[in-house]
Amino acid sequence: MNLSEFDYELPEALIAQEPLERRDESRMMVVRKDRAEVGHRTFKDLVEYLTPGDALLINDTRVIPARLIGQKAGAGAQVEVLLLTRKDLRRWEALVRPGRRVPAGTRITFGGGLLECAVLEKTDFGGRLVEFSFDGPFEEALERVGSTPLPPYIKKPLADRGRYQTVYARQDGSAAAPTAGLHFTPDLLDRIRSMGVVIAPLLLHVGLGTFRPVQAEDIRQHRMHEEYYQISAETARVIAETRRRGGRVVAVGTTATRCLESAARDDGRVSPGSGWTGIFIYPGYRFKVVDALVTNFHLPKSTLIMMVAALAGREKILAAYREAVRQRYRFFSFGDAMLII
Repeated sequence: MNLSEFDYELPEALIAQEPLERRDESRMMVVRKDRAEVGHRTFKDLVEYLTPGDALLINDTRVIPARLIGQKAGAGAQVEVLLLTRKDLRRWEALVRPGRRVPAGTRITFGGGLLECAVLEKTDFGGRLVEFSFDGPFEEALERVGSTPLPPYIKKPLADRGRYQTVYARQDGSAAAPTAGLHFTPDLLDRIRSMGVVIAPLLLHVGLGTFRPVQAEDIRQHRMHEEYYQISAETARVIAETRRRGGRVVAVGTTATRCLESAARDDGRVSPGSGWTGIFIYPGYRFKVVDALVTNFHLPKSTLIMMVAALAGREKILAAYREAVRQRYRFFSFGDAMLII
């Protein structure tokens, strides 16, 4: 299966540069797995496609201020460090730019010395392992010197960095938002609960694996970067009960999908626990637990468009994307939504 099979033409003007004033006023394209035509709705209409007994699985990760701008000690040259994965109390896997000018042994200071890190070594994925030194809680220093790591296709500064968090974000650790969840409001979540749909949290810290571009023309040669995930015993119980009563497991986002499918057995049972997942879902994959998906519109040739193509079919998804372009949907992180049922 070739990378070029997941390409599509997207006018740059359709890349959303800022969120809508109201989260749940985004448009929502409805793609049904059992029919060709698509529907055009508003996100708050999601309640019309859920039924009592369904379970809505949300990723409650929280984006940290993972983008750090510092100076090389002794040289003064500016360096950008993007934190990806925490390894222990002081060490992180990170992307460092410009990487060629930051060899192992380089020390970088941030915020006038509030934080300092040493570059230890290169990683398998072209990043760097860095070790921080600091006084007091690391998280407090990071909040003071770090900034929200918006994707490179968003050129406009974000006025309120809370808009790059879901309303249910709880657990610090992501370098990017699980953007399908950005459409939910507290009121909409209350409406969904009141109709008999169980909302259950899980966790996948979004890192390099979610947005690392595919370089290999044969996509089967692509290797995902591992991301940390966690499913509680209570959430595993909710999923088991949902399946027993014939309800649907509706994943909010590709990160929730990766988490669920990583923890699922072949018979669809989900085991509680935590670990690291490098699962790569593309057409031909047999879903074990996810029945429906709330997602955004994804970059051409990305692992994310491959995942939604695995759920709904490649031809159907590409046709839906062409229709979204014709209908002037808003794309990517701050863009509109798609419901696959």
